[in-house]
Parts: sequence; structure tokens; C-alpha cells
Amino acid sequence: MTDCFVKLKELIENVVLADIEDQTDEIFALIAKDKDSKDKYTDELNDLYEMREEFHEILTDIKNNELSKEECKELYEEIFEMISGDEEE
Repeated sequence: MTDCFVKLKELIENVVLADIEDQTDEIFALIAKDKDSKDKYTDELNDLYEMREEFHEILTDIKNNELSKEECKELYEEIFEMISGDEEE
């Protein structure tokens, strides 16, 4: 596995999926405080679950050597920019 694939895999596993998990936990905590708010957060939870699945698919593609080096580089840059943008907010 080349350096790009290792970096992308680590970024997804250690940062992205952990962040998605944290956001999911926060939403469930809000719902636990106010059971009537479940409908309010349903779309957000669905979006988080969808994102998690997409990142798991990327990890599967890495494992199965189904990504080109170009795709790896592009994904890494896009994800890194997305994370950097979140940290600035």
C-alpha cells in the first residue's frame, strides 16, 4: 500500500469516522434530553449514517486496491479541505 493510501485510510479511520461518531453521540444526547426533538434531528442523523457508509466504502476500496493513485490523492485533498473547513468554524 502506497503512502497516499495509508494516509487516506488513517485520515478516514482516525479523524473522519471519529468525528461522525462524536456528532452522532451529540445528537443522541440532545434527543435523550428532549424525546420530542427526535423528528427534528432525523435528517441530520440520516446524513451522518450515509456519510459513514460512504467512508466505509472508500476504506473497502482501499483494502481491495480499487482506487487509483489519482483517486486517492483527490479524495485525500477533498477530505482534508473538508476537515480544515470544519475546524475554522
